Amino acid sequence: MAVRTAAVRPPSRLATGFGVFAECLLTGVWITLAALPVVTAPAAFAAGARHLRRHLNHETGGWRHFVSDVRAAAPGGALVGAGGLAAVWLLWLNLSAVAAGLPGGPFVGAVGILAFIGGAVTVLRAAAVWHPGARWRELLGAAARRTVRDPAGSLLLVGGFAVVAGSAWAVAPLAVPVAGAVAAAAIVVESRCAAR
Repeated sequence: MAVRTAAVRPPSRLATGFGVFAECLLTGVWITLAALPVVTAPAAFAAGARHLRRHLNHETGGWRHFVSDVRAAAPGGALVGAGGLAAVWLLWLNLSAVAAGLPGGPFVGAVGILAFIGGAVTVLRAAAVWHPGARWRELLGAAARRTVRDPAGSLLLVGGFAVVAGSAWAVAPLAVPVAGAVAAAAIVVESRCAAR
């Protein structure tokens, strides 16, 4: 007796897209949990980006792989995170100069905001290409060059930060899953930049 087997159809584009979207939201939750100590934020984004790359390449991944990647990225990532805290403090000082009405305050404030945004984009671009064994110093140097040479990609990431900020302002818990979408955007920007 012949056994009749049904043809296996590949998932539709809608199902595939929704699966990627759902994975981004879950990754955002993981990134947020790993970034709670603040200085671990770069390592959390690096692990989140690596998890999403694994998912897109149909490789094995999950929470354990994510945690392992956070641990691997943490030593250098914590230094980058501490530098980020120092940058926030410097930005606060610049904005305080603007609020105090000091001469040249608006110019210093504008430069401070632009430098802070550029630094945040550079860290995110470096995190998007991180892999175990990579040195953060080298990743940041290359990412800074890409940030300047690829203004369209950098502006896309600034838009991603704006979405996170807007989500947090409108409904604070929405910023948590949206962080994964920003990590996905960074992966796409870096893939696009590498393809050129």
